[in-house]
Amino acid sequence: MGRKANLFTTVLGSAFVIAFLYSAYHGHRLATLAAQEKGDLVVNLGVLPYYAFRSFLRMLGAYLLSGIFTLLYGYRAGTDRKAARWLIPLLDILQSVPILGFFPAAIYVFVLLFQGREMGVELAAIFLIFTSQAWNMTFGFYESLITIPKSLLEAASAYELKGFLRFRRLYFPAGIPKLVYNSIMSWAGGWYFLIAAEIISIGPVKYSLPGLGSYLVRVTEKGELGLTIAGLLVLVTLIALMNAFIWQPLSLWAENYKYEFGSGGHRRRRGGLGQRLWQYVGFLLRLRREKATSTGWGEIPARYGHRLGCLLASRRARPLWVWLQRMAGWALGLGLTYLVARGVQTLILLLTTPWAPEMYTIPRAILFSWLRLGAAYLLSLLWTVPTAIWLGHNERAQEALMPFFEVLASVPATALFPIIVFSLVRFAGGMDLASVFLVLTGMQWYLLFNLVAGVRSIPRDLKEAAAAYGVQGLTYLRKVVLPALTPSLITGSITAWGGGWNALIVSEYVLYAGKVFSTFGIGSLLDQATYVSGNFQVIWSSLIAMIVSIVFMNHFLWRRLFEVATRRYRIEG
Repeated sequence: MGRKANLFTTVLGSAFVIAFLYSAYHGHRLATLAAQEKGDLVVNLGVLPYYAFRSFLRMLGAYLLSGIFTLLYGYRAGTDRKAARWLIPLLDILQSVPILGFFPAAIYVFVLLFQGREMGVELAAIFLIFTSQAWNMTFGFYESLITIPKSLLEAASAYELKGFLRFRRLYFPAGIPKLVYNSIMSWAGGWYFLIAAEIISIGPVKYSLPGLGSYLVRVTEKGELGLTIAGLLVLVTLIALMNAFIWQPLSLWAENYKYEFGSGGHRRRRGGLGQRLWQYVGFLLRLRREKATSTGWGEIPARYGHRLGCLLASRRARPLWVWLQRMAGWALGLGLTYLVARGVQTLILLLTTPWAPEMYTIPRAILFSWLRLGAAYLLSLLWTVPTAIWLGHNERAQEALMPFFEVLASVPATALFPIIVFSLVRFAGGMDLASVFLVLTGMQWYLLFNLVAGVRSIPRDLKEAAAAYGVQGLTYLRKVVLPALTPSLITGSITAWGGGWNALIVSEYVLYAGKVFSTFGIGSLLDQATYVSGNFQVIWSSLIAMIVSIVFMNHFLWRRLFEVATRRYRIEG
């Protein structure tokens, strides 16, 4: 019965993929023909599958780049204290730059390099999506490495695990739970800023790509509510399918890499439709492998795969890994030096020219935006902390609600603006409350996903010991849950504030139905300078003010709290 159900699931999934690809091809033909006639981005229901396919490919390309960056950058920062002293502050700076801040780099490096051709604009969009995905994943992987129990580090040293073998056997497995949870959040962040990534503009210069993000921008600007809802439904469907067939199975798989210091039974989380599909695919692959082995062909890849693994883990490969790390370090250092030099040169040129009137309003704009961020952060804490504790201790609730939260986290706030216009703006009499709500949508999910991962990382043995000694209620929260939760809370706060500063660009200045809704703040200043006036002096000055504010807060508050938390609340076996 189970095998028949898995076969039905596979056939159903295959039929859906074929239907989606056919719809995407049909939409591509419609979009191509209409673009040739009108010379503009097409917005109708027939092209939505094609736009969804294009956006998914961009997201996938950006995620692969983010994964490579996370493993290299996070590994170096988590295993080399000297390097971490400058790598982590640099990561603070990078995650504090809003996606609009990378527009000049994207246009200069990719668009102008390819002379405005579509390939250059595609690479620029992938790069911009990468900037909304990579930092969260890297922080999560870094936290996983520096909170590995000392007993495991000592055991790895005793067994002389070094180089690539140490990474494969110790560091990478230790980071899998955080990588999976933060990958979900990074994909949500990518969907959130897809709108900004697929329409790249500096003043009058505008580059548009066919995709769900650019589609939602166009129909929202025109005030076409029906087409906006249709685009949102396609986006939500795509997110739900990814959750069912990718993230839920990966979350179940990541449970195998939690720290446990004893044995004992526990209720295994049930797999959904996607889990059954992967189980059946795994069965078919094992069947094919067994058949290949019986004929002798299966021994060839197994033999050479084993030799390759041994070679990568051998002492002869260590100089190669050292050389690759040095080359990557030199390339990163030279690239950063060049960017800093050009940035300083541009900054001097901009600041020595007569100042625009908006320059004098930047300090006050930072203050107003900071107050909105503080209000949104407190509101986020009020519901994410108790919700994460409840979900982390209730597997059935987590299975039921986490997919819903993952879908909500991925919906771009600007796509929801019609609802906000007809509710908060109309009844509140302005954009102030609506702006706080939109910032909330950019902060709360970073907190929730990090907090849930922190609660889920509490070893089962520790929970059982607390139950055996009668530790319950507030004592259990104070002695067990909150200490285990603190590193994840700080990591989530760092990324949440970074996401909040990014969310300002869509929360303080929005165009809907030909009308601008805005409130005074650094986000609205940056939006007007980017999309309306193209004033680079205001753009760079606003970005620098944001970066200084975030780095100051991270260095003097979050980093110090993080060091204390990882030192005092590390799980030991």
